[in-house]
Amino acid sequence: MSLPAAVALFSFCAVVIGIVGTRLTRVVDNLADRTGLGEAIAGAVLLGMATSLSGIVVSVSSAWTDKPELAMSNALGGIAVQTLFLTIADMVYRRANLEHAAASLGNLIQGALLLCLLSLLLVGRFAPEWTFWQIHPITPLLFIAYLFGLRLIKNAHTRPMWSPTRTRETREDQPDESAGKLTLKRLWLIFLGLALAIGLTGWLLERSATIIAAETGLSQAAVGVLLTSVVTSLPELVTTIAAVRRGALTLAVAGIIGGNAFDTLFAAASDVAYRGGSIYHVIPNHVMLWVALTVLMTGVLMLGLLHRQEQGPGRIGFESMAIIGLYLAGIIILFN
Repeated sequence: MSLPAAVALFSFCAVVIGIVGTRLTRVVDNLADRTGLGEAIAGAVLLGMATSLSGIVVSVSSAWTDKPELAMSNALGGIAVQTLFLTIADMVYRRANLEHAAASLGNLIQGALLLCLLSLLLVGRFAPEWTFWQIHPITPLLFIAYLFGLRLIKNAHTRPMWSPTRTRETREDQPDESAGKLTLKRLWLIFLGLALAIGLTGWLLERSATIIAAETGLSQAAVGVLLTSVVTSLPELVTTIAAVRRGALTLAVAGIIGGNAFDTLFAAASDVAYRGGSIYHVIPNHVMLWVALTVLMTGVLMLGLLHRQEQGPGRIGFESMAIIGLYLAGIIILFN
């Protein structure tokens, strides 16, 4: 495939992901109401997983074809850029700081879970290079921790032990009266079809990104952080802004944080697919730097969710300003 054809395929996948992502938000919001899951758990599990399918396909196929740097930079860059997308949603929601209005115990637990999962990635890097069937022991721990975190989020929805103070700008998770127009079976079928479309675009993206990296001379890390991670994260941007416009603020924040938590499993899945041993020990330090940056960005986001600043600079929260600065700093470091 030539470079122009690869760029054209890459652009086509970006458009498809954007269109599908818009439709996906409406479907997941309706499923949250019809199934009783609530926006926090639906955003974490359904929206987070579905919008991440293209990214996990890119990472796993890259690891399988012996491109571990692209696999990990796509995963870690995706977490960083999706956190950045939350600041864009904050700009779109003009009434108040989004983290103030979307106060939710579920979102806080998801943030804490994400910090734990990212920390496990760092433990995997600095632990001894032990493997069983070419898989590092930290990989199954990532899956176990993620499932345990989902259980905590579900329990927080059904039996909350903590609740945020309600203000005039707080938007609660209220069922949508129009959610019953489609049958539950039809909603699930539409959801699965849209998720499948996103996964297929990820498979095409990996092939086009490989050619772009080879033809342009960009490193796999640069392609992963700046190209594939951004494009495969477009569903999160589209669905988050769509959720904000629908007034589903808890769903908007949960989709990003929950998607980020699921994205850490890209690394675990990539370790399974990579046949050269522990994937955590073969990637360069400038890729692992993005683990530290995403830990910092997530910590800042959680501070914003806890502090709940109603108005900040430019009508966005201090956490949004800090996240923008951290992401730009990471890009600068990547090219130095």
